[in-house]
Amino acid sequence: MPSLQSRILEHLIRRAYLFNVNIPPQEMRARAEMAGGMNRPHKGVRIQPVQAGSVPAEWLIPDGSPDDRALLYLHGGAWYIGSPSLYHRFASGLAYDCNMRALVIDYRLAPENPYPAGFSDCLSAYEWLLHEGISNERIVVAGDSAGGNLALALLVALRDAGMPMPSGAVALSPATDLAGSGQSFVTRRHLDPFFAEMDTSTIVTNYITTHDPCEPYISPLYADLHGLPPLLIHVGDHEILLDDSVRFAERAREAGVEVELVVWPGMFHVFHIWGNILPEAKRANREVVEWVRGRLEPIQRLRGGKQP
Repeated sequence: MPSLQSRILEHLIRRAYLFNVNIPPQEMRARAEMAGGMNRPHKGVRIQPVQAGSVPAEWLIPDGSPDDRALLYLHGGAWYIGSPSLYHRFASGLAYDCNMRALVIDYRLAPENPYPAGFSDCLSAYEWLLHEGISNERIVVAGDSAGGNLALALLVALRDAGMPMPSGAVALSPATDLAGSGQSFVTRRHLDPFFAEMDTSTIVTNYITTHDPCEPYISPLYADLHGLPPLLIHVGDHEILLDDSVRFAERAREAGVEVELVVWPGMFHVFHIWGNILPEAKRANREVVEWVRGRLEPIQRLRGGKQP
């Protein structure tokens, strides 16, 4: 059963109507950045702005972390809001607990820069990490929501291009089917505090414009998934995107990919970002950290993982 904190937060999210497609994206971004001003990074992590090739980004660098590995983090925000600053607390917490630097990129957003602009930025940032001398075996890609979509699409594109693959990828509540064919779009809509009242077709159209929503780099569910690295997928049982995760995991396993899928009972979209207040998020984030560390250093001890 979800915690009391989770039930209260879900109620507040539902009332706040955070994703209001009737508000211009610029205003939504401004509101989000104002909230992000209180989103302080972990006290043991410093922020270093960097140009990842052509892509503005931030290094989140834990004290004493090695420089031979990286977590490439792709933020969520429905492809039209979001920035590294909005992920200071969450991404820096992951970086600290994993004891590895996190590169959070400021990829281009729709509707001003629709697909494939932001997706191309993700490819460019990954290539930049390789050019910086970081081995692909020391890179883990992660993302949530739209960022989870981009992370999975990035893997497919790297495989198609014959490029070195990262050691693994984490997708939190990823959107894998922009055609919206999953049954959970109907069966979970009344439960989803983020999207219950929203026509998600506007978000999709702003991102893909005239492209086919079933193109594999837009909807990884429809891609050939063979040859992808190990995956960790988390999703909440109260999400319209539940089937996006479940069906993707099924198809990936059928293609021979190692997949760990965790469906969190009673939880909502990307609940992980509230790790400072939700017990479920703390447990989920700990699982993410253990999985990431296991991809790179199976026998190394984890840090304590306490937030400031």
